[in-house]
Amino acid sequence: MTGVLVTNTTSEDEMSETKRGFYPKHRKSSVPSSPDFPTQETETLAYWKADDTFQASIDQRDAGKNGSNEFVFYDGPPFANGLPHYGHLLTGYVKDIVGRYETMRGYRVERRFGWDTHGLPAELEAERILGIEDKSQIEGEGAMGIKAFNQACRDSVLKYTKEWEEQVTRQARWVDFDNDYKTLDPTFMESVIWAFKTLYDKGLIYEGYKVLPYCWNDGTPLSNHELKMDDDIYQNRTDQTVTVGLRLETGELALIWTTTPWTLPSNLAVAVGPDIDYVRVTPKTGDLAGETVILAEALVSAYTKELGDDPEVSAPFPGSELVGVGYAPIFSYFEAAKAAGVADGTADEAGHVGPGSNAWTIIAADFVSTTDGTGLVHLAPAFGEDDMNVCAVNKIGIVVPVDDEGRLTEDVTDYAGKNVFEANRYIIADLRDVTGPIAARPAEVRARLVRAASYEHSYPHCWRCREPLIYKAVSSWFVKVTAFRDRMVELNQQITWTPAHTKDGIFGNWLAGARDWSISRNRYWGSPIPVWKSDNPAYPRVDVYGSFAELERDFGVKVDNLHRPYIDELVRPNPDDPTGKSMMRRVPEVLDCWFESGSMPYAQVHYPFENQDWFEHHYPGHFIVEYIGQTRGWFYTLHVLATALFDRPAFLNCVSHGIVLGDDGRKMSKSLRNYPDVSEVFDKYGADAMRWFLMSSPVVSGGNLIVTDKGIHDTVRQVLLPVWNAYYFFTLYAGTCSKGAGYDAKLVDVFDAAVVSGLPVMDRYLLSAARELFRDLRGELDAFHIPEACEKVRSFLDLLNNWYIRISRQRFWDEDPQAFDVLYTVLEALMRAIAPMLPLVSEEIWRGLTGERSVHLADYPDWDAAGHDSDLVAAMNEVRGIVSAAHGLRKAEKLRVRLPLAWLRVVSPLHEALADFAGLIAEEVNVKNVEVIGVEGSGLRSHQELALNPKGFAPEVRKLTSKLFAAQKSGAWQLDGDAVVFPGVCVDG
Repeated sequence: MTGVLVTNTTSEDEMSETKRGFYPKHRKSSVPSSPDFPTQETETLAYWKADDTFQASIDQRDAGKNGSNEFVFYDGPPFANGLPHYGHLLTGYVKDIVGRYETMRGYRVERRFGWDTHGLPAELEAERILGIEDKSQIEGEGAMGIKAFNQACRDSVLKYTKEWEEQVTRQARWVDFDNDYKTLDPTFMESVIWAFKTLYDKGLIYEGYKVLPYCWNDGTPLSNHELKMDDDIYQNRTDQTVTVGLRLETGELALIWTTTPWTLPSNLAVAVGPDIDYVRVTPKTGDLAGETVILAEALVSAYTKELGDDPEVSAPFPGSELVGVGYAPIFSYFEAAKAAGVADGTADEAGHVGPGSNAWTIIAADFVSTTDGTGLVHLAPAFGEDDMNVCAVNKIGIVVPVDDEGRLTEDVTDYAGKNVFEANRYIIADLRDVTGPIAARPAEVRARLVRAASYEHSYPHCWRCREPLIYKAVSSWFVKVTAFRDRMVELNQQITWTPAHTKDGIFGNWLAGARDWSISRNRYWGSPIPVWKSDNPAYPRVDVYGSFAELERDFGVKVDNLHRPYIDELVRPNPDDPTGKSMMRRVPEVLDCWFESGSMPYAQVHYPFENQDWFEHHYPGHFIVEYIGQTRGWFYTLHVLATALFDRPAFLNCVSHGIVLGDDGRKMSKSLRNYPDVSEVFDKYGADAMRWFLMSSPVVSGGNLIVTDKGIHDTVRQVLLPVWNAYYFFTLYAGTCSKGAGYDAKLVDVFDAAVVSGLPVMDRYLLSAARELFRDLRGELDAFHIPEACEKVRSFLDLLNNWYIRISRQRFWDEDPQAFDVLYTVLEALMRAIAPMLPLVSEEIWRGLTGERSVHLADYPDWDAAGHDSDLVAAMNEVRGIVSAAHGLRKAEKLRVRLPLAWLRVVSPLHEALADFAGLIAEEVNVKNVEVIGVEGSGLRSHQELALNPKGFAPEVRKLTSKLFAAQKSGAWQLDGDAVVFPGVCVDG
């Protein structure tokens, strides 16, 4: 090879204007020094489409016997009636990285896309389009009807599929849209009702009457886990609270406090803590002068204003002494029902019971506290879970004067037709002014308003329509989760979670306290509850169906649509009615859409009606990922159904990432415009920049991330450009070799020890460092530690560009073939290593280096058997650290690098290994003499410092922030591997 000296008369940009030599091997034009990444990416995407590269990456991997070589991950189905946002983008990138990586590791990875098409999200969108405000416009007199409404739902749910496909494709995420599944597919729905019937046959589904979170705007109950999915479900809300004195049969006033005045007409009991100390207080002044009021001793000071100056206060007595004392109801609406002896406190399916004979008495309850209120708790059993439970034990009934739309009924005549929240002010006004139904009460039994005040508190809102919820007694179908809750906890131990604390933290704790799951919704668009009942209670019968075949057998017609109203039209005579008059009719509810998404692993393949063998060998899935809120959503419902149906976990590995926030630290909002538009980011910086920005951040490990334009720009500067610069440098100088003929580099046989040992020290260092990188990347990606993998790549790029290439530049100018071959070898393998994380730029570079079809059809680099000099890597890394520290000292002392210094003394535990590199250190730091000595005898000592970053804390850790900072300040911490141990808590990472 003829040496060519490159002089300063030709700039690098001038040299790259026309293609010289062999590179890039897939283009006729030269490699630009300043790439246009977005344009380059669109060209790569077009190439993939024309080449069908994605399908080729799947097809070239054999599935193996019984799918032994398949990697199965579940793609959680999004709703397609809205455009994708940053949360979808983040989740999609994790899925794509894992899918690409496992493919390059040799596995066959099918990536079937799915769509969530049922439930409230779809119905609310249809209502918005149709201008529907309540259910009466759907199924009332003269309404549009369920058939037309459900058709509108069907039309809306896949409205944005084209936009989804475009953005998913633009982000360079490979998924199979052609073989997608939809929860509205008849085959999917058949598997769903199979699951219902299987659970019913196991005794794990029942119909019950319970107090549940209830959305009056949507007219349906919700499950408890839906209230815990997102932080913003609970929002600060200001309500009116009242303290009311109830007239006891002794003539005294028992003070109760409530944040829901609208429930006062439904009051049936008062609870006290049997061991709490209460007092009788007789005010001498004010509105209560002459009255005797009862409240908890600990809360007397909270009512100083109302009780006046120097009231008489009795000796304290336990709440148990109040148990059994009767009082006059605040309102008279249900007195007649009690007098008539209506019911005994046991609710029927419709909740029509009446107050029961024990109503309006004081009872004991262990949930009473003195943290707020009065120490006496107002109980309206139809509107509180604890209320209902304790009243049932005491044979106190239930009244439900609130309809499905959240309006008070005619049972409460004075407030009938008013929304519960609207009714508050009318009830408070009547109590305050002694008007309306309060004035109608005899003075000797009349309740008294003691206080009305505003109260700001955190209150649950519907996760879809965002209206405030109420708690209401309703009939619902339940999965009996409490029957197998302990088994769910056990199976959770078989799952590897990222972050690790999720297992026994937010998910494990949720499982330990799991309640029975309300799975029915009083709605229209969804898989049906497959239950038929006799319409005559005199001839009771219940039939549950789990397949088309069973329905066709009993109803004698072809069934091909499980949606309402078609499924509701299946009616037949009751076989248990000898008169032949009663009919079997389907219950009107549909299934919670979370039941459907939780059925996804088997329903997507129509199990058990098809693909039984496939499913048995591919379940549980290897991997799933969604945001942390899905520990109470999809992760949870998958786990519930997997445990109940198969006694297995649904998945073996799970990443629960954090939340992406706007540039102001708040939740992303279109109205606030507090985040860069995704399409604009792609057009400006490219999809790889967005991918790396998200994937390298703590958000993947459960923290939160603020998206800023600067952060994405920094990714280009710190990662994409260094990758490109190394490639550009290689192609530039390889193209000018041999007077412009170029040099076609060859792969170094890194597995041949003799070859590697004969290389210059800097080459051996680079190859050994690359070997360590590839090993570490496999370890991190095998464990789904994506941010850690990104950091190792970023660190290696610094080594490659700012150390190896910079120091070796003269060798390239001198056309040293070993330098070209080593750099080529590392770049080729590096592109394979980073291909899952930077699929677009790695494709461009790898094809430019090799001329082959696609980096994503290549194997992931494994150099474990290659020659490796760990001592050299350690020593050279120490040299780099020394040089960096020395430059830092120069900068601090304002000593320019060009100014030679007399000496540099280095203290290092690797002082013996560094002796050979004293000259390199001297040259890099520009000193005349370098002295390297050991730590012993140097008079120096080391110490550790701990820095805390609360923004990266997981939710469970965030509430301990003040405690951790106190321990940090006092030094009450120690390292245990990668974890930091504080008093009483261990924080990993």
